[in-house]
Amino acid sequence: MAFHEERFPTDLSFGAVGGPERRTEIVTLANGFEERNTPWAHSRRRYDAGFGLRSLEDVELLVAFFEARRGQLHGFRWKDWADFSSAPGGAVPDFDDQRIGTGDGTTRAFGLRKTYGVGESAYARPISKPVAGSVRVGVDGVEVSAFEVDHSTGEIVLDAAPANGVVVTAGFLFDVPVRFDADRIDVSLATFNAGQVPDVPVVELRV
Repeated sequence: MAFHEERFPTDLSFGAVGGPERRTEIVTLANGFEERNTPWAHSRRRYDAGFGLRSLEDVELLVAFFEARRGQLHGFRWKDWADFSSAPGGAVPDFDDQRIGTGDGTTRAFGLRKTYGVGESAYARPISKPVAGSVRVGVDGVEVSAFEVDHSTGEIVLDAAPANGVVVTAGFLFDVPVRFDADRIDVSLATFNAGQVPDVPVVELRV
């Protein structure tokens, strides 16, 4: 199994449906109260790429991409048009969009992440597939350029370790690592022309 650092055609993902999924285990006690827990620290996203198909050319493009990935075998990048930027509303990223770490005088490597919500209930989502050329970094409120980005893992490595207590921030565009969630695509030209879309499930990968 491998991951192909290639993005699913954005014209097709634009019309897809999907979003984050959580797994919650609920036990109803004898007194009627509930106990709720989750085995997942992070959400997992699912999409249906079939809704993005609008023409026979789109179907051909999908099939070619599917074959190149060998079905479920290889992962790939996916642009989630509802959530692809560190900035609110999909705006252009700024260097202070997201807090990604605090200096200790030694550490130079920091992982990208996007935080949803505020306070104790906030959720920090790891970002492993930043878009090349989009990452901006700030140290102590000042944008810096002395850093390297691993676009396959989302790790930022600064040339110099920030001092103890100094806040490190970042702004970026990002993709979701996914794979097809089926080893077959069923398309009938007759039903497609009649408005019926094929089922093309895509699921997020843990990388």
